[in-house]
Amino acid sequence: MVYAAYEILKKHNGFSQLKEEVPVAVRNEDLEHLCHLVGRRDGGPPWKHMMERSTSEMSYQAWQRDPETGPPQYCSRTVYEDATPELLRDFFWDDEFRLKWDDMLIHAETLEECPTSGTMIVHWIRKFPFFCSDREYIIGRRIWESGRSYYCVTKGVPCDSIPRRGKPRRVDLYYSSWYIQAVESRKGNGQLDACEVLLFHHEDMGIPWEIAKFGVRQGMWGTVRKIERGFRSYQRTRASGALLSQAAFMAQINTKIDPDHLRSLESSEEDSSESEMLESTEKPRGMIIPKLLILGGAVVVACSVDHGLFTKAIIFSVAKTFANIGRRACPRT
Repeated sequence: MVYAAYEILKKHNGFSQLKEEVPVAVRNEDLEHLCHLVGRRDGGPPWKHMMERSTSEMSYQAWQRDPETGPPQYCSRTVYEDATPELLRDFFWDDEFRLKWDDMLIHAETLEECPTSGTMIVHWIRKFPFFCSDREYIIGRRIWESGRSYYCVTKGVPCDSIPRRGKPRRVDLYYSSWYIQAVESRKGNGQLDACEVLLFHHEDMGIPWEIAKFGVRQGMWGTVRKIERGFRSYQRTRASGALLSQAAFMAQINTKIDPDHLRSLESSEEDSSESEMLESTEKPRGMIIPKLLILGGAVVVACSVDHGLFTKAIIFSVAKTFANIGRRACPRT
């Protein structure tokens, strides 16, 4: 069983002394990588500011960067008013409820779960517009907890039990992680009754990357508003006393982090990668804490085009369709 190593967790309050002896879906190394992202010491290229929008219940900022290899990466900071870290943690994990508000998710199934660490492997199929084939994801996910702050990692993982097919097309390169914490409300009451989500994401869906960036820019705000409406609906449902789904229950099984070890992770590799991050002439604005968690996946416009099937003119027409999808999903406010 791939989760056998997690039995060691019962003997420790943190993971600083934990050494995983067998392969697991989401490892301590994944948390270390996320901590380097949070500490702005991942050695990646500078970020370019994309967007800053807000409503009475939410504020949103986004950045984008292009690594030397691989698809575009997106960084976003969302602050939800009148929200708690625990409820947002459960919301992002709750596939059963996601099927009610995310009209692009047509199948969500839990393949494996570990009652000790909370690690899950889930199978998603997302429906894309008619000119694209649907996309399939095998996702490993796990949450680490430090006080009331949560480090959530999700990434694509191999899975022998689900055979690869021509359709839906499987997305192998998928990485989406976020950091959740309580922050002061902009109401100025001095209370930590708002919640900040810093999210990192990139994936290779098979769409030309320049077209993907155009589509993301046009459809991002509509997608963010859609997520916010889903969260408010989830908030009302939980307040009514609805029973937890199994996925939401699993979201509450978190690996405790040793605070000293966490600080060492966030401050490591300072000499090598911090200098690369300082090359940017403009730091991402509006960050309340000196931490940056790279994001982009939940906001990526879900449409994909097979390479070589379209002329340049048709691809631009497809990109304009992405923009229309985003506008219909969210009227301007």
